[in-house]
Amino acid sequence: MPGTAPRMNGVSLGELCWLFCCPALIPRAASRKLAFLPPEPTYSVHSDANGATSLHLSERADCSTLRESWTRVEMFSTRSSRGNRVGCMFVRCAPTDRYTLLFSPRNAVGPGEMCSFYIASAPGINCNVFSYDYIRLRGQHRKPSEKNLYADIEAAWQGPGRNKYGVTPENIILYGQSIGTVPTIDLAARYECAAVILHSPLMSGLRVAFPDTRKTYCFDAFPSIDKVSKVASPVLVIHGTEDEVIDFSHGLAMYERCPRAVEPLWVEGAGHNDIELYAQYLERLKQFISFELPTS
Repeated sequence: MPGTAPRMNGVSLGELCWLFCCPALIPRAASRKLAFLPPEPTYSVHSDANGATSLHLSERADCSTLRESWTRVEMFSTRSSRGNRVGCMFVRCAPTDRYTLLFSPRNAVGPGEMCSFYIASAPGINCNVFSYDYIRLRGQHRKPSEKNLYADIEAAWQGPGRNKYGVTPENIILYGQSIGTVPTIDLAARYECAAVILHSPLMSGLRVAFPDTRKTYCFDAFPSIDKVSKVASPVLVIHGTEDEVIDFSHGLAMYERCPRAVEPLWVEGAGHNDIELYAQYLERLKQFISFELPTS
């Protein structure tokens, strides 16, 4: 709307400035403001007589109208190293098991909201999808923090993706979108995988609020720009040139820091939430996954 200040995942520029002008509050407050706006519940937790839990998609889930697709979706939970229960979704989309995307979604979006997107898009790139809810498991009381964010993706990486489905690191593609690039980069800097896809990444929280920031301060939140140079896997960076939430300069800087960056996808005219609507989006993903990654 005209006259409306730009917002990052529901946070105004003024709110960001307040956060970063109060250094003592930044690690906790910025995490909550930037990364932990929970979506509407799309699944429920069920416990059996033995205390085992399972997750079930509700009518609010985005694939609730695709009844025939429900057999391809499995939901369950796992535990992080910090004791948090993490909701997980596995969507079998590909006729082969060559690659599985470990998908970290953007803010205010959980696996249920993304279900139809996974089912519609993943077969075109011949990938299965493993996603998780790093925001919170419904009904679980937990404090949002950067440490929980990193622990949740680690739980997804070490647990169900590897054990339940036999997916090995060389067959995992880490995919992060917007704030989801933060845990993706942190994990990729510590473990090698088949590839990494960074969709509208941010350099750090402070650099979003103050674009002229040239170094990382101790109170900065989500300092991905300092971690991405440690990523040893091939990296595809995707960014819209008219991104109104995370400026295009963030994607460009992240691309320039990646040791094994491939040809990026700069979507001319695209904003923060509409890149998927452009034809070159799926075309570039298919080219990267099907032809640019090692075949053995």
